[in-house]
Amino acid sequence: MMALAMAMILPVYAQSRYQQKKAKLDSALTARYYRTPYDTNYVIRPEGRWTLKVRLNQTGNTIHAKAEENGIHSKADLSTSHKTTVSIAATYRGLSAAVAINPAKLSGVYKDYEFNLNYYSSRLSLDFSYQRAESLSGDIERMGNFYSMESGDAKMKVVNLVGYYTFNHRRFSYPAAFTQSYIQRRSAGSWLAGISFQGGSIETTDDLKARSPKSPEVQIRLGHVGIGGGYGYNLVLGQKWLLHLSLLPTFVVYNYNKLTVNNEEREAKHMRFNMIFNERAAVVYNFSPRYFAGATLVMNNSVFDDEVVIVNQNKWRARAFFGLRL
Repeated sequence: MMALAMAMILPVYAQSRYQQKKAKLDSALTARYYRTPYDTNYVIRPEGRWTLKVRLNQTGNTIHAKAEENGIHSKADLSTSHKTTVSIAATYRGLSAAVAINPAKLSGVYKDYEFNLNYYSSRLSLDFSYQRAESLSGDIERMGNFYSMESGDAKMKVVNLVGYYTFNHRRFSYPAAFTQSYIQRRSAGSWLAGISFQGGSIETTDDLKARSPKSPEVQIRLGHVGIGGGYGYNLVLGQKWLLHLSLLPTFVVYNYNKLTVNNEEREAKHMRFNMIFNERAAVVYNFSPRYFAGATLVMNNSVFDDEVVIVNQNKWRARAFFGLRL
């Protein structure tokens, strides 16, 4: 009988201990989530622990390059196909995960690959993107001769990385505008410090040579590191609207540009006043404490000119979303 009683009591005891540990862990996570290293008159956490969002995303990239040396002029104007995805995202206490579907890729129309990683906290923010594309199209000019490029004629690999530090993190919130894991209650701004990197390569393929035997073989390689500062501002209107705008220009401290046309190399040799501009914009409307909708825009623009080689890249990502807090 004693053994039978112990066999019945032990599972109940073990379950009780498990529930106590789970409650203790949940309490610790809740305390961490709602801790206030910020001014609650300006920034607060939402009441709900879960945030669910449906998002429509679109990205694009354009590359412009030209070189002139020893009387030889070359120019390339190229752009990728726009990538459009529909995604569902879930956030639990500031940790997010999302699943995205690209209808064009499922049907075989879109064959490029792109990976985006975004991290937004009170003090630090990060935008990272890697794109491998074969949908580049545009025009190439060489010594007055023009060649048209179609999708598949060139391939591109590009990396963009931008890191932000927010000085006035107690009153100004990037997550309020971009992840909605915070709520901005009053208007506030902040000075920003940051570092940015752009690098990659573009080169023509054998498909272009087969389609147009007289077209030049072009290869563009670029790599740039910039350091700088800027400013961001969150404008709150009527407790429902949040408008965000920020600009972070960075000065290039490392520069590598090279344009090769038919095995003739033109490489950047002199540092000049080169910059990378990083812009963000957002609008969020709160229908109620539970429901919200909005749109965001993130752009990276660069201009590099050393009198021999000029390279300009414009990478952007637009997003519209509707969300629910639980």
